Amino acid sequence: MQPELPPGAGVSVPHQRIDSTAWEDIYVVGDVHGCRATLERLLDTLEPSREDLVVFVGDLLRKGPDSSGTLDLLRERPNLRAVRGNNEQKLVDGDASLDSLTDEDLAYLDSLPVVLSWDDVLVVHGGIDHRKPLAEHTSAELLNARSLAPKGGYERPYWFETREERPRVFFGHTVLAEPLVSRYAVGLDTGCVYGGQLTAYDYRAETVHSVDPPETYRSRSPDSIVDPEPKRPET
Repeated sequence: MQPELPPGAGVSVPHQRIDSTAWEDIYVVGDVHGCRATLERLLDTLEPSREDLVVFVGDLLRKGPDSSGTLDLLRERPNLRAVRGNNEQKLVDGDASLDSLTDEDLAYLDSLPVVLSWDDVLVVHGGIDHRKPLAEHTSAELLNARSLAPKGGYERPYWFETREERPRVFFGHTVLAEPLVSRYAVGLDTGCVYGGQLTAYDYRAETVHSVDPPETYRSRSPDSIVDPEPKRPET
């Protein structure tokens, strides 16, 4: 029997619910962006067994040097799972292309859920606007959420700095100067394709693990790298 969703976590988009008790450990990994060598370095650091689950927050592909290799790595290991990122969605919709991808690859990307959940946890690529119920979010909102300001973009307040409710949300999409870890949100895109690190969160140990990429593949304006300022509730 599939475990129940946490309170307030009803979803109306493609969703996969995981039984966390079936796995010894669970790791959540930030945006890979086709940096297979960096991902392999991170997996060597984590040393997950076949009884451990590794979950990716989306944006597996594009921008880095080896999107096909990254996809092959995920598809050959049944304990690696992912939600769809906005870059996967662009490929599925035909708004972007990669010559190396086959129709089978695109069908796999189209099969990825927008939301993954277990216990009192949700994994989405972009984020959640906690000013409205999760069930009212569209896939596009969950893939691209960032700012709560009227014009959006890179303007505070960001949803992840102001979230004060469960379920806890693991996310990527917004490039952070360092991982964000709060009671209600965990941000893991630390910009490995831009010369930052590739970051993972050990769910059971509550620890962060990061590795450096072998090189910088893309440049990025400092204005679009967020130095997170989480509002930390009292314990």
